[in-house]
Amino acid sequence: MDTGADALGFNFYPPSPRAVTPAQAWEIIRRLPPFVESVGVFVNWAVEPVEALARAVGLRAVQLHGDELPAAVAWLAGMRPVIKAFRVRPGFRVASLGRYPKASAFLLDGFGGPLPGGSGRVFDWRAARTAKRYGRIILAGGLRAENVARAIREVEPYALDVCSGVEARPGRKDAARLRALMHEVERANGRR
Repeated sequence: MDTGADALGFNFYPPSPRAVTPAQAWEIIRRLPPFVESVGVFVNWAVEPVEALARAVGLRAVQLHGDELPAAVAWLAGMRPVIKAFRVRPGFRVASLGRYPKASAFLLDGFGGPLPGGSGRVFDWRAARTAKRYGRIILAGGLRAENVARAIREVEPYALDVCSGVEARPGRKDAARLRALMHEVERANGRR
């Protein structure tokens, strides 16, 4: 939060090394500064439990990383902003984003490993540039201080989602890496 993040993600996917419990999320969210948003990360949950947990812990938005159908996104979008995530692999069809007109944004992440996110893999950013015709794009996948300025220049995303590129180990952020990344973000945006 001290580094300038606009939102924090709370992962509710138990197989992830970054997973938190609802109680842990609530404890952190209740202490967030007023302009830092809380986003819950879910994988293949039914819509009613997602909304119930979002309400209980005070999530501002939800990010769906599974095989959620357009109807699930539309239902949840009636309650709060929904970010629909996609893993970009060879052969990814950007047009598939068009199935989710109620999504507030689309998160595009690199593909790799058994988990549905946090792979630390960069993908071909041309897909992200093309995807902007369907809505706001949140760029993820292997972003770190060394490549984030280039990502901003090439894609001009709505937002960035960083994870493994600023971690000392999965689930544990490295303050120096995070500060270095945010410095590069500010520089790319002309603020330094």
